[in-house]
Amino acid sequence: MELWCFLLCLMLVCILIHSILLAAKARKLPPGPFPFPIVGNLLQLGKMPHKSLTMLAKFHGPIMSLKLGQVTTIVISSAPMAKEILQKHDLHFSNRAVPDAITAHNHHKFSVAWLPPSNQWRNLRKISNTHVFAAQKLDANQHLRRKKIDELLAYVKQRSEEGVAVDIGEAAFMTSLNLMSNTMFSTDLVSPNSDGAREFWDLISDTAKQLGKPNLADYFPVVRSIDLQGIRRKHTTSFGKFLGIFDKIIDERLQSRQTHNSAPGSDVLDTLLSINQNNEIDRNQILHLITSHVALTKESIFKAYI
Repeated sequence: MELWCFLLCLMLVCILIHSILLAAKARKLPPGPFPFPIVGNLLQLGKMPHKSLTMLAKFHGPIMSLKLGQVTTIVISSAPMAKEILQKHDLHFSNRAVPDAITAHNHHKFSVAWLPPSNQWRNLRKISNTHVFAAQKLDANQHLRRKKIDELLAYVKQRSEEGVAVDIGEAAFMTSLNLMSNTMFSTDLVSPNSDGAREFWDLISDTAKQLGKPNLADYFPVVRSIDLQGIRRKHTTSFGKFLGIFDKIIDERLQSRQTHNSAPGSDVLDTLLSINQNNEIDRNQILHLITSHVALTKESIFKAYI
């Protein structure tokens, strides 16, 4: 117990010294509320940060600086100022702060969502826009959307005829998930009569909860390597299961293409594997690009199921 108290005090002293050094070197910043020692303005955000930021902006103006722990943050609260930042000076503000949990399995080094502007980022963005999110691809998959809606209606009708209550959230989850997986892999990931939907949902919700938790490592970089709350460790486990599922699907597709010597299909995975043969993208990038695509649908699936 005494050792833990000593380590805690030592950590607080290090953070305090670090904040003093940063304050001494800080350049002129926009106006903002006075930060408290160590925690900065974190306590002023409260339980509803968007409302707190609105109130602070009324007093400090459309551009203000906050100290979130030891991280200096600039908050933009007006459309003209946002246009100035995002359109006229976008290259200077295009980098994103990577949450500590996102560094699990080096996801930030392969995902187009987290990479800084670079040749790798431009290449992945070009591939995504051309082969994944292109309007032609979306139009070509219209029959899949119609098919999944028909399956959803048939499932609801069957349960109704059996006199069994329908969990609309679960049904919507399965439909959304299978629509995504058919676009990516030409197969359903879950079926109504198996436990796969529940297991996959547990995995998605666990991942979402870990990423949604406030993480001290994001506000106090000096303690990032310690992972005090274990968020990165837990996310490494759950995210690793995601990667394992998609890695297995890639292996099966490669084996099928070699065994049957068949022509590549038209789904996203076949397209990415064909691009891989031209050395424009490697397997790690394919794997993390797929998980990024799943992440885009994860929030809507999450809301549907809860």
